[in-house]
Amino acid sequence: MPFSRHRSAALVLLAAAFALGCEPPPGSGESRAESGLSDRLGGDDIEGFARAVQPRTLVFPADHGPHPDYRNEWWYLTGNLETAGGRRFGYQVTFFRVALAPPGPLSQERRSAWATRQVWMTHVALSDAANRRHQEQERFARGAAGLAGAEAEPFRVWLEDWQLGAVAAGPQQVWQLRIDTADFDLDLELEPAKPIVLQGDAGLSQKSAEPGNASYYYSMTRLKTSGLIQVGGEPLEVGGLSWLDREWSTRALGPDQAGWDWFALQLGDGSDLMYYRLRRTDGQADPHSAGTLVDPNGAYRRLSAADLALQPLRWWRSPEGVGYPVAWELKLIEGPAYRVEAVFDDQRMDTSVAYWEGMVDVFDAETGAQRGRGYLELAGYE
Repeated sequence: MPFSRHRSAALVLLAAAFALGCEPPPGSGESRAESGLSDRLGGDDIEGFARAVQPRTLVFPADHGPHPDYRNEWWYLTGNLETAGGRRFGYQVTFFRVALAPPGPLSQERRSAWATRQVWMTHVALSDAANRRHQEQERFARGAAGLAGAEAEPFRVWLEDWQLGAVAAGPQQVWQLRIDTADFDLDLELEPAKPIVLQGDAGLSQKSAEPGNASYYYSMTRLKTSGLIQVGGEPLEVGGLSWLDREWSTRALGPDQAGWDWFALQLGDGSDLMYYRLRRTDGQADPHSAGTLVDPNGAYRRLSAADLALQPLRWWRSPEGVGYPVAWELKLIEGPAYRVEAVFDDQRMDTSVAYWEGMVDVFDAETGAQRGRGYLELAGYE
């Protein structure tokens, strides 16, 4: 998933946390109302948190679970699904955790079942290709009283009754996703078809020049997916492929970085491609843009900004007037060129922080033949 995905969404989550009455930093001498969100939202409130400064050994299933020493983390799923009759759907589910203060004991007066420094947000969405309809929902909760949280063994992450959890134990876990909304439901089983991919340098994904502006980042790029979705009151049996991105960090982006374009592509030959283009405030690609190419057997190699060329081909403008590049040419310098295009244009997440996230098709740039499917995220456009 996108790395500091939702640095902006995290800001909204932090604001919601104050409304929920979570614990302010100890010794701050400030009330929640007086602490002013500007310091927290600027990304500099990192003292006392762990930072991603060097590679570490990732251990599974332990690292599927939470990392409360770091300020932010997320569990991010996308997938392309299809009924036996060929009706297509895409889905997104993301669980976000943000810490308001570093780990430590809560003050004496706030030791209760409701006291916490952890706040949670979950985004869910369903794209219906045939009807060109994108629906999204979001929820917020404090990480207390069992409302939201994460556990490593057995693995589980949840916000109220929305949850992702292990069905079978072990490093190659089979997971169950259950989401129930007023507009649609998801009940899906996810089984890894390839080994875990460690992004960046053995899992350390550097996002800007400053040491510590990085995340620990791994992916499960090909998850066999089956189960039921319900939309418009109609239950539908579906199958397809999903993608999991996992990251945790304390700070990632630098002040000269405005946003990102993230591609997660599952190709018909069995290979997978992830690439994020970091955009600077001057509109140019940042040299820390990076990705990974995974072969059909699960072996993978890193991609740098020099290994790939990206060119927007077509833009869609939202009703609010924000333009998003929904079609691209993606050219591997030592490999093929693809056209990546939205299955339909309006897959914007109209949540507390708006961004574009949707299902895409992948075509051969020269012949036009379809080569795969995937997901695209576009963040930081105004």
